[in-house]
Amino acid sequence: MSLFSSKSPEIDITDIQLPVHIGIIMDGNGRWAKKRGLPRTAGHKVGAETFRKISRYCSDIGIKYLTVYAFSTENWRRPLEEVNTIMVYFRDYLNEALRDFADDTIRVKFLGDISQFPKDIQELMIENEKMSAVHEGMVLNIAMNYGGRAELVTAMRKIAKMAANGEIKADDIDNAVTEKLISDNLYTAGQPDPDLIIRPSGEYRTSNFLLWQSAYAEYYIDDVLWPDYTKNDLNRALIEYSKRNRRFGGV
Repeated sequence: MSLFSSKSPEIDITDIQLPVHIGIIMDGNGRWAKKRGLPRTAGHKVGAETFRKISRYCSDIGIKYLTVYAFSTENWRRPLEEVNTIMVYFRDYLNEALRDFADDTIRVKFLGDISQFPKDIQELMIENEKMSAVHEGMVLNIAMNYGGRAELVTAMRKIAKMAANGEIKADDIDNAVTEKLISDNLYTAGQPDPDLIIRPSGEYRTSNFLLWQSAYAEYYIDDVLWPDYTKNDLNRALIEYSKRNRRFGGV
């Protein structure tokens, strides 16, 4: 349970060191609904509203990059009714984003294999990316049909094609294939790795999220289910992050 209700005074984060890049595993929608005797789809509806609120707040306080885990490569295994309902919420959000972000500064980018989504959703994703590409504010990465392992496989295939096309010489492969080359072929190419990854719902696992990029990220686990997540919950995570001593393997 959250220590702070939505009516609590906002926690002061003035003068703390903010992360440049935050990742959030938006977890707990189904359990939130089950606790209330509601269908799982009800949790996704409220969770979508929480996403809108938290992403806007991150932009307002000066976060440069926010990556949210919206739909994994494994989520297709869920009941068809639930998947279809999630698609409805995706459509609603994408249509709203085209309208609401038109005069905003947020730049939207989608991480994952979007070819598996219905054609109209793919078109909305492409239109959102194109419309917001000129914006210079926070980059909002929405991971949809995303999996960290699948992302690495995709990167390896790109690098293999580079080798096949002669862009990487066989006798120079030891020098050419570097960590930077791999990073440059991920969905997040050109972006800094996440500094802080937040997982609401109390689960202690990465769930295939940003496996390569999170090598030195700070993790913050919160037992608040995502639909109940508030600005104060995020502020607590930010304050905790500001106290961490990040050594990146050094001393």
